[in-house]
Formats: sequence, C-alpha cells, structure tokens
Amino acid sequence: MTPDTNSDTDDDTLALVAKRVDSGVAETEEITDLARAAGYTVVGEVTQVRQADPALQIGEGKATELAETVGRTGAQTVIFDNRLGPYQTYNLGQLLPEGVEVIDRFTLILEIFGQRAQTRKAQLQVELAELRYELPRVEAKVSLAKRDEHPGFMGLGEYDESRERDIKAQISRITDELAQIEQAEEHRRERRRDSGFDLVALAGYTNAGKSTLLRRLARDLEVDENEERHPDLDPTAESQDKLFTTLGTTTRRADIEPRNVLVTDTVGFISNLPHWLVESFKSTLDSVYRADLVLLVVDVSEPVEEIHEKLVTSHDTLYERNEAPIVTVLNKIDRVSEEELAEKREALSGLAPNPVAVSAREGNDVDSLLERIDAELPDWEEEHLVLPMTDDTMSLVSWIHDHATVDDVTYGDDDVVISFQARPAVISRARSRASELQAPEA
Repeated sequence: MTPDTNSDTDDDTLALVAKRVDSGVAETEEITDLARAAGYTVVGEVTQVRQADPALQIGEGKATELAETVGRTGAQTVIFDNRLGPYQTYNLGQLLPEGVEVIDRFTLILEIFGQRAQTRKAQLQVELAELRYELPRVEAKVSLAKRDEHPGFMGLGEYDESRERDIKAQISRITDELAQIEQAEEHRRERRRDSGFDLVALAGYTNAGKSTLLRRLARDLEVDENEERHPDLDPTAESQDKLFTTLGTTTRRADIEPRNVLVTDTVGFISNLPHWLVESFKSTLDSVYRADLVLLVVDVSEPVEEIHEKLVTSHDTLYERNEAPIVTVLNKIDRVSEEELAEKREALSGLAPNPVAVSAREGNDVDSLLERIDAELPDWEEEHLVLPMTDDTMSLVSWIHDHATVDDVTYGDDDVVISFQARPAVISRARSRASELQAPEA
C-alpha cells in the first residue's frame, strides 16, 4: 500500500480503496484513478481474492485488516471497486471508526458525474442515475418491513414506502423532461442536416483523448453559443489528463473542405457500468447513434488486451442502434514505438480492420484522419439548375452558396445557371425551392 504522494492531503479527502475478486489479481489502477478524479487523495489499498461474503463483501479477517488500515492511514472514506449491497455497506460501516464513509464504485461514479454536470440535461441524467441506484435499495427495505423480519433496521417502515413512491414519481418526471430535451436536440440535428452539414460523433472510453481530438479537428468558431463550451476547446487551454472531463455533448465545426462537418464529443465509456447507469445516460449517446459517421477513439498506449476488451464492449454498445460506419482511431501514437504500433494493429485487426493512427496531442497524421472522414461520409452529388430571373432567385443562389460547393454561376438576361455539389438533402431542398420560382410574365 503506497500513499498518493502527488496530491495535497490538506485539501482532499483521504480515501482507502478496496477490491475483491473471485480469482486472479485484484487490479486497483482504475478505481484509484476514479477516486482521484473525484478529488480524493488515495492513501492505501486493501485487496482480496476469494468468493464474495454476503455480509461484508470481503472476509471477516480482511474486514478487520481494512479497519486497521483506515485507523493507521487516517482515511475518511473507503471506496470499494465492488458493488455493495445496502446491508454490506451498513455492516462495514459498523466495523470502521466512527465517521468513516463507505461507498462503492457506482456511488463514486455518480459523485464524479455530479461534479461534472453543467447543463440541464447532464444534471437530469445524474439525478436519474442516482434515483435508479437508490430505488432497489428502498424497495428491499420496504419488502423486509412488510415481512417484519427486521422492524427497526435502517429506518424501515412507512417512511420507506413513501420514499419509494416519491422516487418512482421523480424518475417518471425526469424521463419525460429528458425526452423533451432529446426531441429538441433531434430537431436541431435535422436542421443541421438540411443545412448541408455532415454529422460526425466521437465515441470511446474516457481518457482516450476524444476531447483533444475534437480540439484538433475543430475550427475556432463555436457552432452554437448556447451549447456547452468544453474547457479543452479554449484556444489556450491544455487538455486534461483525467476521467470524465466531458459529461455533456459538445459540438464543433471541423475543418474538412469542401464539406460542412460538425463533430460531437460525448461522455466517455467506462468499464463495468451497470445497466441502470447506462440507461440514465443513453440520451447522450443519441448523438452517436444518429451520426453519419462514428470515430471510435482508443488509447493505443494501453496494453493490447485492454484495448481489445474495450473495443468489444464499445462495439456491443455502438452496434446496438447505430447504422453509420465506424472508424477506429488509434490515438496517442506519440507514446508508442513504430514496432509496438504495428504489433497492436495486427493484434486488433479483427476488431479494427482498417484503423487510422494519430496523435491528437501532437497533431501527427491528423490529415490522414481528415481524408478518411471525407471518404467515409455520404458522397456528395452534382446538380445543375437553370433558374428564372425573379426577385427570389438571388436569395436561392445565396442559399446554395451557403450550403453547397458552387462550381459555376452564369447570369443571363432571363435566367441564372448554377452548377454545384452538395449532400443529397441539400440538392433536394434546392430543387424544391427552384420549382417554386415563377418566371416573370412576358
């Protein structure tokens, strides 16, 4: 157990991480990173390899060791990488010094989400996840109270039945409000498509470098001033090497001529999330599901076995509802040798048959990615329109200039001939508007 010497123990809450596995090795790197992302200073760890104990999650002897380690390190919080039931949490708390809090992995993730939530949508999603986490625990307490097995345990009684009804009502209210927000966002996406924009979504695990890649691809111009501005998008800001810097979605215009491309960064995936938590944030992933192209970003500096596992999970999530092509982006090539990169390409070829390798931080090979994006997006079509010279013709010509790539415009005495390239939706709209133009009477 090694104290975290990189943090300020005077400002942060001291925490001890704990993990139990059925077999193998109890890895604690991710839960430690999560704890630090939430603002904790990790001062030690306790691990165990054995079957779960129904009362304590870990064995009695290990629980005693946990309490002793808490006393020795002065930890104020114990964070379990395992999911704890309400009775396990209670029983562990009874063994620890007074005032020491016991939380599990999912409570920690919700805490991080709550710290990161800035927009109304993100705040609602956090609240929904918290309620879905609490509901089965309240339902279990109500069930025990009705059987009168533990009449005084943890406040069982009428209060819990009332709380159960209140939680269900709040879940219903939040779900309805999120549906309204998603409907408005879908209308905005459709307006963008109608305006000639291709929609590209960044997906992948948190800390893979999606926000850095977005900044690398994006122009300086903000697409919508009402949308959340991610701190990584400030021209002078440094990308943050920590988990969950992106909670809501951020959309930026990408520099891919001659296309008009919008790239959206979304909340990162994280391993071992329960269904109720994924469900609470599924509306965030709609930006991925409804894109024209998905860039699945992975950290190529991680062990190949870990990358493989993350790609499998990501594919399961993305292919559930996504119909757009998926391009795997092997990011952070500045952290690996050419030989290691080649070996990992070969090992991952079954899941990522034709990936693009880049360094978003250094800008290496980003041009190749831009070319790949252009190649994978829907092909543009060519159109040639002959428009009568009317009062509204110049308005349509201006609109085509804004939403397409114009190859030629010829102005005659009685008509305007315009040749351009654009998305099929833009061409359809231009044809419709052209048909509405009436030639002036002779």
